[in-house]
Amino acid sequence: PARRQNAGRGSLLCIRNVLPAPFLEPRLRQARTAVLFSATLSPRQFYADTLGLPVNNVWLEAQSPFRAEQLQVRLAQNISTRYEHRAASLQAVVELLARQYLERPGNYLAFFSSFDYLQQVSAMLAAQHPDLPFWEQTRGMGEAERAVFLERFTCDSRGIGFAVLGGAFGEGIDLPGERLIGAFIATLGLPQMNPVNEQLKIRMDALFGKGYDYTYLYPGLQKVVQAAGRVIRTTEDQGVVHLIDDRFARPQVRRLLPGWWQVTDSSD
Repeated sequence: PARRQNAGRGSLLCIRNVLPAPFLEPRLRQARTAVLFSATLSPRQFYADTLGLPVNNVWLEAQSPFRAEQLQVRLAQNISTRYEHRAASLQAVVELLARQYLERPGNYLAFFSSFDYLQQVSAMLAAQHPDLPFWEQTRGMGEAERAVFLERFTCDSRGIGFAVLGGAFGEGIDLPGERLIGAFIATLGLPQMNPVNEQLKIRMDALFGKGYDYTYLYPGLQKVVQAAGRVIRTTEDQGVVHLIDDRFARPQVRRLLPGWWQVTDSSD
């Protein structure tokens, strides 16, 4: 549980199920058979621990239906999107977006860690490249507004849709073919560092010895993989994903990316 004081006007009690394993494990043991499947069940031990899977579980990783040559995965490891470096990163991010768009005009999604960062990049893009069309996700978008945002992605349209990673457009949307030919992901998707998550990290560390990974790194990279998955939807699609942050080059991060990706350095 987490408690937040409200300026002397009372308290708000928020109860979260941060670890479902104690609730799921006895039910899984009672079942004769249970099948769990997802495109993002990696790394294995993280999900086994947090979902309460029995020790004798069987794990199968199906081969991807997509080919590495369908998706160019480019790593901009000369850019840091850490909070303290964001102001310095704006120009490089804008140049990357504009360069890719000019190289292959079409529809793209650009994901950022926050609305503030998104708006700083879009403002600079508008000032420096006024002819490059773009549209933005805004705070508190309703269902109708989300539909209008997605309707901009047609087979004949061109431009960049700006969105926040982990929001409404990072998963569960289907834009095949020319409706979406690329994505820019300018964040590792790490959850915000705050008192609640720091307490969760302490708890995860006590239980599994991997507090930071279980609280921040694994959930963040899952969002990245889900967002990148918007680009290739069929076995005929071709596209590009730009991973924008030097931390994507770290071995412990690279191991969490899909095995069929072939990541190349685009910093030069």
